[in-house]
Amino acid sequence: MLFVFIVIQHDRRRLVHFNVTEHPTAEWTARQIVEAFPFETAPKYLLRDRDRIYGDAFRKQVAVMNIKEVLGAPRSPWQRAYVERVIGSIRRECLDHVIILNEEGLRRVLTSYIRYYHESRLHLSLDKESPDPRPVHSVGNIIAIPEVGGLHHRYERRAA
Repeated sequence: MLFVFIVIQHDRRRLVHFNVTEHPTAEWTARQIVEAFPFETAPKYLLRDRDRIYGDAFRKQVAVMNIKEVLGAPRSPWQRAYVERVIGSIRRECLDHVIILNEEGLRRVLTSYIRYYHESRLHLSLDKESPDPRPVHSVGNIIAIPEVGGLHHRYERRAA
């Protein structure tokens, strides 16, 4: 079984950081939060669940980074709706359609999906825009650009 750690920014639904491991520990999770927010880029608050993976090492690292932890109520995924939605999207739109053999394979597939998620996937909560805004083209033929190994497509207009 493989575990994926995801950090998301609420404002633009941007996936800031992810990593994959077979054996998650509090020390590994603490290292991930440092990688997600290098130098002075840490957010003011971190909303998380009460999983045991967030042990003493993680809590100490978050305190050192001056991040205030906000814990969701036990068994209340609706309190973390944005990240729960992202996890569901990753499962439904990507992982349900591929066979993962190892950590590196999962990391490669997720990297491709996250690129698609940021640049092409439309979000209703962002007024049908992607987390990375893109220009609107109104002239030219519509072409399909395969993404995530052909699992999804982005449609653009190209001049004839």
